Amino acid sequence: MTMLEDYQKNFLDLAIECQALKFGSFTLKSGRVSPYFFNLGHFNTGKLLSNLATAYAIAIIQSDLKFDVIFGPAYKGIPLASIVCVKLAEIGGSKFQDIQYAFNRKEAKDHGEGGNIVGASLENKRILIIDDVMTAGTAINEAFEIIGAAKGQVVGSIIALDRQEIVNTEDKQGLSATQTVSKRYGIPVLSIVGFSNVITYLEGRIGPEEKSKIEQYLQTYGA
Repeated sequence: MTMLEDYQKNFLDLAIECQALKFGSFTLKSGRVSPYFFNLGHFNTGKLLSNLATAYAIAIIQSDLKFDVIFGPAYKGIPLASIVCVKLAEIGGSKFQDIQYAFNRKEAKDHGEGGNIVGASLENKRILIIDDVMTAGTAINEAFEIIGAAKGQVVGSIIALDRQEIVNTEDKQGLSATQTVSKRYGIPVLSIVGFSNVITYLEGRIGPEEKSKIEQYLQTYGA
């Protein structure tokens, strides 16, 4: 059993406190009925955002990944890229002082400097993509296209919660979204926590009915 670190415990405590992580019955975009739902948008105060940025930053620092720019796909990735860039400069030491950030516009700007990238240039840079979760991998596929068009090189991705679910129940390999992306692009996909961490941390904190629903769900969809 993997022991959770303090920053991971703090992240989960705050996620439950602000209801970013909720338990019940939720129909997902995929059509699956999940016993839990995660919405990072509930980290919406200065205190919550500071703690969230710290959790991302520690996970990044511990990975020892080498990169030049944090890229946040529109829309949820935009604030994440900026707050984590700031937090890395605060707690990461000298090698993180000059990390840059960038994000894309949904529609290209046709005046001023033009283009669809805001912030740092991606050309010939090593890029870390940041987002909240990864389900089917659609968003990160789009991010790869945008970064590739800007002549950047993606070296990794980081998300808050890895649901650790298979993308396709008919896939004999039974790969999760993060595993699929990692295999397809040859990059590491980091996370603050995986859902297995959530289950470990919630032991004794949720009722037997909720626990049973989660176990049943994972028997069907767990990677």
